[in-house]
Amino acid sequence: MISAQPHSAPASRFWDALRVSPPPERRAALLAGCVILASVALTLAYVWVGCPLGLAPDEAHYWEWSRKLDWGYYSKGPLVAWLIRGSCELFGGLSVAYTGGFAAAVRLPAAVCHAATLAGWYVLAAGVFRSSRLGLAVVALAATLPVARFGAVVMTIDPPFLACWCWAIVCVWKAVERDRTAWWAAAAVFTVFGVLAKYTMALFPAAVVGFLLAHRRCEFRKPGVWVLLTGAGAGCLSVVVWNAAHDWVSLRHVFAQIGASGTPSRGFRWLGPVGFIAGQIGMMFGLWLVAFLAAAWQFRPAHTADLGVRLLWWCAVPVWGLFAAMSFVKPGQANWPAPAYIAGFVLAVGWVAKVLAGPYRRHVARCLVGNVVVGLVLAFAAHYPVAVRPLLVRLAGPPTDEEPAPVRRLDLTARLVGWKTLAAEVDSIRNRVASQSGRDAVLAATHWTIPGQLRFYCAGQPDVYAVGIPNRSDRHSQYDLWRPNPVADAQEFRGRTFVVVGEIGPHLLAAFDRVEPPVRVVHAEDGVTVEIWWVWVCHGFRGFVGPADHDPGY
Repeated sequence: MISAQPHSAPASRFWDALRVSPPPERRAALLAGCVILASVALTLAYVWVGCPLGLAPDEAHYWEWSRKLDWGYYSKGPLVAWLIRGSCELFGGLSVAYTGGFAAAVRLPAAVCHAATLAGWYVLAAGVFRSSRLGLAVVALAATLPVARFGAVVMTIDPPFLACWCWAIVCVWKAVERDRTAWWAAAAVFTVFGVLAKYTMALFPAAVVGFLLAHRRCEFRKPGVWVLLTGAGAGCLSVVVWNAAHDWVSLRHVFAQIGASGTPSRGFRWLGPVGFIAGQIGMMFGLWLVAFLAAAWQFRPAHTADLGVRLLWWCAVPVWGLFAAMSFVKPGQANWPAPAYIAGFVLAVGWVAKVLAGPYRRHVARCLVGNVVVGLVLAFAAHYPVAVRPLLVRLAGPPTDEEPAPVRRLDLTARLVGWKTLAAEVDSIRNRVASQSGRDAVLAATHWTIPGQLRFYCAGQPDVYAVGIPNRSDRHSQYDLWRPNPVADAQEFRGRTFVVVGEIGPHLLAAFDRVEPPVRVVHAEDGVTVEIWWVWVCHGFRGFVGPADHDPGY
């Protein structure tokens, strides 16, 4: 049976449990490196050679942030914008030359962060369990996870955040193992950058403090942990200062997302954990969620004396449990517990290795192989959705007036296609308006996810505004902070003609002298309708009336 051993225990006990002889350490490390390089190479080839997927709405939104660099943004820290801007500055020319646009340069940091996370996973698994073979297994299996494969392509806040979380754990483990303050300082650096990527990184120091209080209180008499806490706190001052200057919008946004804002509560959600578990099955793809939960019990601190395993447990299980508990109040998003799976996946693979050494090894091996095969198939389907869309169309059923594009219910990549089609139609309408009026139209959308796409794909990358709040169809976003904008500075846009994408309600209609009948833009692939937009030409902007009586939340 595999169990975490104290530091003095020889590594051979681990291999005795697996009933195999350990391969040469260097060979396993080289194989792990080859897996990482192969995964990154496949990602770059996909992104730079005929990628069928356009930017996701979040990607386009963060790209727009990168054009206006700052120390903070409405909902997140600045790291994602900094990385995209740096990549576009360095590789934007190559991206345009070889792909016709900047999308490949926007996504390049995601591939780099993917490689960094895989490398960190190897270091953790090989080091904590003293087994390069287990490290190789973690890297190889992680590379087959659909969520990991998709995260290597799509550049959101999660790739840099998870890479920082992973390497922060590595540094703390090294600091505890080697009693070196320098490793604590390195952990502080990764924590700072993690917070600049996603505020959830603030949970990491809390997890480390919990681990130390439970198992290593002597560290509080040394400078290391204080270097971590002080460095992380000082490094996050830029985020605090920026938020203080912007009415604490990020804080209010986070509180609203987790259900801790002052808005009226919808009551206790007794079935919230059911939805939470369903989302995590999709995140970790079935078997690995079971393995994670089993490993949480198998490697619980009371059952092992190994400090490395205990650290992994504290950086995984309490974090996961926090989001599970939050599901009683707010449904949240499936990716919120993602940092728990950095350490948790290492534990999960360790648990699977233990089971493979026992009497149920054949059943578990079949499940493991099946899980990997299906995972690779799903990853292929996510990368090339056209190949599986006919099947999804049959499963989704025929279109109806209420649901003209039913395939969107099953095709998670539908949000990443069709934006060039929309942009081409919007450009045509803009040209018509300019030729008729002699002045460029103002571009706007009724939901915050659309302006970034229009700016990225429309000719000349024009300014695009979000006007959904007075339309009562949107929440607050970064567009409220950028000035001037039509909602807060109506006088700057009075009398202009707007081209608006999205549904328009009476509050938006009342802001114009005249509104033309809408243009219906349909994006179809192989005869299948994937997305539909409505584009409106609105003349004579007068200003919005009464948006203050509508609080869309944060």
